[in-house]
Amino acid sequence: MDLASIIGIVVAVVIVFAVQILEGGNPASIILIPSMLLVFGGAFMAAMAGGVMKDAIGIGKLFQKALLAKVAPPTKLVDEVVKLAERARREGLLALEDAVKTVEHPFLKRGLQLAIDGTDPEELHDILHAEIGAKKKADKAGKKIFENMGGYAPTVGIIGTVMGLVHVLENLDKPESLGHSIAAAFVATLWGVLSANLIFLPMAARLDRLTGIEVDEMELVIDGVLAIQAGSNPRLVAQKLRSLLPPDAAAAAEVAASNKKAA
Repeated sequence: MDLASIIGIVVAVVIVFAVQILEGGNPASIILIPSMLLVFGGAFMAAMAGGVMKDAIGIGKLFQKALLAKVAPPTKLVDEVVKLAERARREGLLALEDAVKTVEHPFLKRGLQLAIDGTDPEELHDILHAEIGAKKKADKAGKKIFENMGGYAPTVGIIGTVMGLVHVLENLDKPESLGHSIAAAFVATLWGVLSANLIFLPMAARLDRLTGIEVDEMELVIDGVLAIQAGSNPRLVAQKLRSLLPPDAAAAAEVAASNKKAA
């Protein structure tokens, strides 16, 4: 599990409270349930109003994906495809029918099954790329709700502050409570800006990054499956797929392949 989002959000919030303490403030003074309810609830409802119910209902799964997503090393997928290419080259494409059952990557499994079923290479290419396009559209809609919440939250926080100041003006005859009331009024703005920049927008960026990683893997799978279907030399398949990896991952894969060959 990649912990970047969890660490980033938690540490950022801790820093906010730490600064509050270092400045002589009380962290409890900014934990006001009404302000937090207004900001989080209002931003979510505004984002829901600008989308469709499907997006709003799925926000829990999206949040879970952003925080708990597993990012596997790309070299692992390359190694798996190369092993399949070696077996297909040695025993024939139909020999992969049993191997498909043990493949964990769902997109790779579907691609191999299409190849084994005798799908025309051009048609297989189009089918798998259409699936990539559909995934991009779905993921774009998913991250959009977090982007919208990040845009609405600061404004909703200002609404809360204005509401608080109205309450302050209604009680000018109680000067002893004015300081506390004014401070409480600005807490809504604080949570609006904080939630937008430390939670909602980072979640949208995280989902966008995960989509990029998944799409890169899917592109790699397409090239690998087409090479397997064409009966390409496994060494050439490995070289081609490694060329699609980021430079550091490609270098690591080359070193691993060299060590394996030397052993």
